[in-house]
Formats: sequence, structure tokens, C-alpha cells
Amino acid sequence: MSQREEIATLAGGCFWCLEAVFCEVRGVEQVVSGYTGGYVPHPTYQQVCTGATGHAEAVQITFDPRQVSYRELLEVFFAIHDPTTLNRQGADIGTQYRSAIFYHSPEQHRIAQEVIAELERAKVWPDPIVTEVVPASEFYRAEEYHQEYFRRNSQQPYCRAVVAPKVAKLRANFRRLLKSASAEMDG
Repeated sequence: MSQREEIATLAGGCFWCLEAVFCEVRGVEQVVSGYTGGYVPHPTYQQVCTGATGHAEAVQITFDPRQVSYRELLEVFFAIHDPTTLNRQGADIGTQYRSAIFYHSPEQHRIAQEVIAELERAKVWPDPIVTEVVPASEFYRAEEYHQEYFRRNSQQPYCRAVVAPKVAKLRANFRRLLKSASAEMDG
């Protein structure tokens, strides 16, 4: 990681969804699916699925803050998942699917708290936001078959029903943040 790059670690349900969305955001250089926030070292997917590891499915995003801000990443994050459902996203139920922001600095912590407060004041959702805002802990890269899952399996039923609509929402609501938009502006 170069000095100009930062890391954001976010959990909001299935990591396939988050990875697919953030891979399309300009300034995002890498998105890794994995597990964090728990107490079992080097967990496997099967272990995390039991809910007994304390880990959440999460993505670790390496980004260039000169191209996309941490606040903008959080705006996308809150737009593509439901931060009001405790330990679930749609049909995915369990602590491994919780909504969480794992901050890497006091500045990220402050921004996360500000964004949540702004969303609450705006009453974007009828229910309160339950997203955890906690310090980043050890991040464990998920098995290789989880990396770039949507890109490699876009026709799979779960991808078509759950992941694709989130990517479409990003493309419709955050055009200014898309890699393709910045390429069009450069070209």
C-alpha cells in the first residue's frame, strides 16, 4: 500500500454484494472479501457461517482518497444495504451478516459517526440504524472462490436476484463515483 492509499473495512450482509459494488467505484484500487470482528483466528467460510466465530462477512477496500473520499464510500455503503436490521440482510440471517464499520483511524471513526447522525436526522429509514462502529481488528482474507465472485458468477441465481440489483442501484444513484464515469470524463 502506498502512502496515498487508505483502507476502509465494511460489513453489510453478504460480502459478494459489497465487493461487486465497490469494485465499480473510482479510486477503489482493491476490494478483498473476508472476515473480521470476531475471535477465531483464520476462520473458514464454513466456520463463519455457523455464527459461532464472532466474525462478520466484510470487505477491505484499498482506495485513493484523492479520487473518492471515505465519506463517499460510506454514502454508497448505506445506500446499498439496510442498516436497520440487526444481524441480517434480507434472507441472510446471523451475526456474520451484521452491518458494521470497522474504522482504521480517529478520522474514520468521526466520519462514520457523522454520516450515521446525518442519516438519522434525515429519517432515511423508518427504523433506527443499528450499524456497529468499532475499531478495525484482524482481517482474514476469505477463500479464493469468494474473491471477485459476482464478476465470475453473475448468472448464478443469488447473484442475479441479490447482487445485481445492488450494482444497478450504485450505477443509477452514484454515476459520479463510477470508474466508467471518470474514464468517460478523461476520454
